[in-house]
Amino acid sequence: MEAFTAQWLQRLGAEIAWGYAARLALALAGVLALGVVSGHEAQMVPLLLGVFASALAEVDDSWRGRLKALAVTLACFGGVGFAVAHLASQPLAMLGALLACSFVFTLLGAIGGRYRAIAAATIILALYAAISEPAQGPAHLPAAVVAALLLAGAAWYGLLSVLWSAAAPLLPVRHALAGLYLTLGAHLRLKAGMFEPVRGVDLRARRLQLARSNARVVAALNTARDAIVARSVPGRAPRGALAELLRRYFIAQDIHERVSASHYPYADWTEVLFHSDVLYRCQRVLLLQGDACVELGQALRRRRAPQAAAPHGEALEDLHASLAWLGRQAQPEWRAPLRPLRTVARNLQRLSEQLDAATAAQVSPLRGDVSLLDQAPHSLGDAWARVRAQLHVRSALFRHAVRLSLALAAAWGAMQWTDPAHGYWIMMTTLIVCQPTYGATTARLAQRIGGTVLGLLLGWALMRLFPQPMVQALLAVGGGVVFFVLRTQRYVAATAAVTLMVLMLFNHGTGAGFALIVPRLLDTLVGAAIAATALLLVLPDWQGRRLGAAAADALAASAAYLRQIVPQYATGRSDDLAYRIARRRAHDTDAALTVTLSNMLREPPWVRRHARAGQDLLASTHTLLGYLSALGAHRDPRAGAAPDAAPDELAAEAAQAFAGRIEAVAQALRSHVPPPGPEGGEGAAAGVWAQQLQAASDPALLHAQLAQIGHQLEPLRAAAAQLVRAAPAPLHAAP
Repeated sequence: MEAFTAQWLQRLGAEIAWGYAARLALALAGVLALGVVSGHEAQMVPLLLGVFASALAEVDDSWRGRLKALAVTLACFGGVGFAVAHLASQPLAMLGALLACSFVFTLLGAIGGRYRAIAAATIILALYAAISEPAQGPAHLPAAVVAALLLAGAAWYGLLSVLWSAAAPLLPVRHALAGLYLTLGAHLRLKAGMFEPVRGVDLRARRLQLARSNARVVAALNTARDAIVARSVPGRAPRGALAELLRRYFIAQDIHERVSASHYPYADWTEVLFHSDVLYRCQRVLLLQGDACVELGQALRRRRAPQAAAPHGEALEDLHASLAWLGRQAQPEWRAPLRPLRTVARNLQRLSEQLDAATAAQVSPLRGDVSLLDQAPHSLGDAWARVRAQLHVRSALFRHAVRLSLALAAAWGAMQWTDPAHGYWIMMTTLIVCQPTYGATTARLAQRIGGTVLGLLLGWALMRLFPQPMVQALLAVGGGVVFFVLRTQRYVAATAAVTLMVLMLFNHGTGAGFALIVPRLLDTLVGAAIAATALLLVLPDWQGRRLGAAAADALAASAAYLRQIVPQYATGRSDDLAYRIARRRAHDTDAALTVTLSNMLREPPWVRRHARAGQDLLASTHTLLGYLSALGAHRDPRAGAAPDAAPDELAAEAAQAFAGRIEAVAQALRSHVPPPGPEGGEGAAAGVWAQQLQAASDPALLHAQLAQIGHQLEPLRAAAAQLVRAAPAPLHAAP
C-alpha cells in the first residue's frame, strides 16, 4: 500500500496540469477565505475574476521571466481596468475603449507567445471589468474599486506563479522533454508503416499521416526549446540538471532527423523482396525504438530511471543478419535494394545508439556549439518591428484583429438592445468563439454552446441540491480549477465548468442564480451567432489562399537546408547553430504547410476545391524533406572518415542545381504562376545532374541520396503546377 501511494504521489507530482490546478486552487481558496473572514463577500467576484485573468496570461517561463511578465501584465491590466472604470457611465466611450483594446492588444500578439497570452488576457479583463461593475446588485461597488480588486486578484495569482516557478524551476522543462519523447515514439511507430511490404497500400495517405505527425513533433521540439531558452543565461553554457536536459534535447533533435530520413521509395521493394523478411525486420526495429522513446518520455515525466537495455538491440542484430544473408545469395534482383537497405540499417543503428545515450546519465560536459535560437524580442525596436510587419490587410493577424473588433461592436449593439446591464456575456462569448480560422471558430462555437448547456443543467441541479452559500462558493472554486485544467484538451467540459462557476458566483452575490440560466443560454447563442457571421463576412481568411505561400516557404527552407548539408560531407559533421537553424526552419515550414492544409480541409466545400492538389503537394514536399533528412543523418563526424563521406565536384554542383530548382518552384508558387517545365533553365540542369548521379556505378550514399532528390523534383514541379491551376489567387502574389 505504501509503495502504491508513493507511486501515485510521484505520478501526481510529475504532471504539470496538477501543479497548475493546485496553484490555482490555492489562489482561489485564498480569495474565498479572505471574503469569509473579512465579511466582504461582495468583493470576492472581482478578486476571483482577477485571478482568472492573471492565470490566462501565464506562460511557461523562469521565475525571473515570470516576474517581468507579471509587471507587464499588471501594467496592462491596470491601464485597461481603470480606463473601463472611468468610462463606465459613458456607453459609447466604453464601446470605443473596448474596441481599441481588442484591436491593439490582438496586434500585440505578434511580439511573441508571452505577449500574445498577456494581450488576450487583457481583452478578457476589460470585459471582466465591464461585467463586474453592474453585476453586484444591492452590494454595488464603485467602478474604480472593481478595477482595483481585479488588479489585486491578478497580482495575488501572479505572485503565487512566480514563487511556484522559483520552487520548481526545471519541472516544466522535464515535462516538455517528456512530451517530446512521447511524440517521437508515436512518430517512429507511424514511420514503421512505410516499411510494410503489403501490396495495394495507400502510401499517399500514409505520407500525409506522417506529415501531420511530423507537425506534432516539430511543435513539441519548439516547446522544449523555448522552455530551455527561458531558463538559460545568455552567453553561458547550461550546467547541472539543465545541461543534462539540454543534452537530451539535442539527442531528440538527432533522433527526429534520423526518423525523418527517407533513403528510397520503400514501396518499390515490395515485389522484389516479397519473400524476404528484411522489410518486416526494419519495421520491427522502428516499432521497438518507438516503444523505447515512449518509455524514456514516461521516465522523464515521473523522474525515474528508464529501461537501460531496450529490446531493439536484439532486433537490430537480426536485421543485420538478414541483410548479410541476402548479400550472400548474390541474387541480381536483390543488388539494387541492398545498398540503401544497409544504409537504413546503419541509420537505425545510430538511432539506437542515440537512444542508449539518452537513457544514460551524463558522463561528460556538453561540447561544441550548444547555443539555442532565442526568438523573443530583445528591445522595444524589435517588438515594434514585429507589430509593424502586421499592419497590412494581407496579414492574418491584422484581419483577425479587425474581424474581432467589429464582431465585438455587433455584440455590444445586441447587448444594448437586449440587456444593457448584464448582456456583456454576449461580448464574452463573441470574444472566445471568434478564432483566426474557420475550422477553429466552428469547433469552438459547437464546444461553447454544448459546454454552456451542460454547465447550466449541472448548475441548476447543484443549486437545488446545495443551497448553502459556502458550498456554492466551494463549487465555484472547483469549477474554476477544472476549467483551467481542461481548457486546452477538453473544451466542452471546461466550458461546463466555467459556466457552473459563473452561476455559483452570481447566485452567491445576488441570490438570483436561477434567473441567470435562460439569459446565459440566450447570450451564448447570440454571441456565437455574431462570431460566426463575422467570420464569413469580415475579411474572411480562407486558408486555401495561403496554401501556395506556405508551400513556397517550405521549399525555400528545404533549399537552404540542402545548402547547409552538402558542404559538411567535405568538412565533417558539425551540428552548429547555423545548421540547426536551417534544419529546424525546414521542419517548421513543413509543419506550417501541414497545419495550413489541415485548416483548409475544415473550411466549406466551395473554398477548398483544390484540396486534392494541396494534398499532393504536401506529400511531395514532405518526401523531399525525407531525402534531405537522410543526407543530414549520414554526415560523418570527420571528413573523409568513411567512403560515403568523400566529397566531389559532381555532388557539390548537383546540390546547387537542385537547390536552385527547388527555389524556382517556390518563387513560382509565390507569384501564382506555373513552375517552368523540366526542359529549360533550372529544370534542364537539375535533370542532367540527376542522370549523371544515377549513372555512377555503385554510387556513394551522397550520390544516391542526391539522385533521389533529383528524381523528386519533377513530381514536385507537377504538384505545384496543379495547385496553381486549381487554387484561387492568393491575397497577394509576388511581382
